[in-house]
Amino acid sequence: MNRVVFLDYVRVFACFLVMVVHASENFYGVSGASDIAGPQSYLASESDRLWVSLYDGFSRMSVPLFMIISAFLLVPKSEEQTSWQFYRRRFTRILPPFIVFMVLYSTLPLLWGQIDSETSLKDLSRLLLNFPTLAGHLWFMYPLISLYLFIPIISPWISKASAKEERFFILLFLISTCMPYLNRWFGELWGQCFWNEFHMLWYFSGYLGYLVLAHYIRFHIKWERSKRFGIGLLLMLVGAVWTIASFYVQAVPGKVLVTPEIEIGWAMCTINCVLLTAGTFLLFTCIKRPKAPRIIVEMSKLSYGVYLMHLLWLGFWVDVFKVTLELPSVSAIPCISIATFVSCFITAKIVSYLPGSKWIIG
Repeated sequence: MNRVVFLDYVRVFACFLVMVVHASENFYGVSGASDIAGPQSYLASESDRLWVSLYDGFSRMSVPLFMIISAFLLVPKSEEQTSWQFYRRRFTRILPPFIVFMVLYSTLPLLWGQIDSETSLKDLSRLLLNFPTLAGHLWFMYPLISLYLFIPIISPWISKASAKEERFFILLFLISTCMPYLNRWFGELWGQCFWNEFHMLWYFSGYLGYLVLAHYIRFHIKWERSKRFGIGLLLMLVGAVWTIASFYVQAVPGKVLVTPEIEIGWAMCTINCVLLTAGTFLLFTCIKRPKAPRIIVEMSKLSYGVYLMHLLWLGFWVDVFKVTLELPSVSAIPCISIATFVSCFITAKIVSYLPGSKWIIG
């Protein structure tokens, strides 16, 4: 398959945004030392409130962009390919590196005292159940695997569905992405109660909506470049302002806050995040180049490995820029993000020269 040039740019951009998200989380974790935000949050100053809101809020499109990239390339699966052939090809690419890094995150931190032997053994014993203690970013792999499992099932329908039918699905998906706000304002609705989480739009919700949205953009949006750019920019700006503001208005400095409450607009399947993601993706589709620069292609090819390993590097750069140099959040967050991304890219490039490196970094 020929490379889709603009997708290389999207993949690198999304991968870097993951670093920004996790760099930002170091400025509102209660302990001040965690790479991933916990159930409670604390912002030390108005400056941290502003810059965490801006950097982290804008970057919340990172995971949905990865979902759209996968769906854009893989949906629908080819009719000549059986479901089992599809599964074998996809899972032999992503599962071995995933398993390798699950083990690494369960053992390597022992070397620098970030976990003790008891935690390490517990993480190793639970590898079939969930991600390790220090690898919270690997949550992403589970919905990704779920989408891969579902692609052969939805492909027959989406191959025959009209644009109108897909728009109907997307409309229901968009309504479902309003549920976090509706629950906040009105409580349980559409069948929800303490013993039933499966509301009326449950089966149109979640990352499956991004899958259908990606297919619709690829096969049914035939707008001219200027129209795609204009609508994409508008959607991105509306989504960005909404996503950033949703955190800023709740994140009062000097108070211990409940993380899921102040991050209500940062959930990946909220209406504002969908607008931000869809708009940004449309902007990237405006790239019309015969090929991407070599460095972009290399970064794109290694992005899976970069994503898998980035928390092993992130803590080091947090210590450098936040703890040792004591940079303010406005400069520390981008410095941590860039240093982490570059370190991971160099590491992944070195690993790529090893025999069988695809089993380690994809």
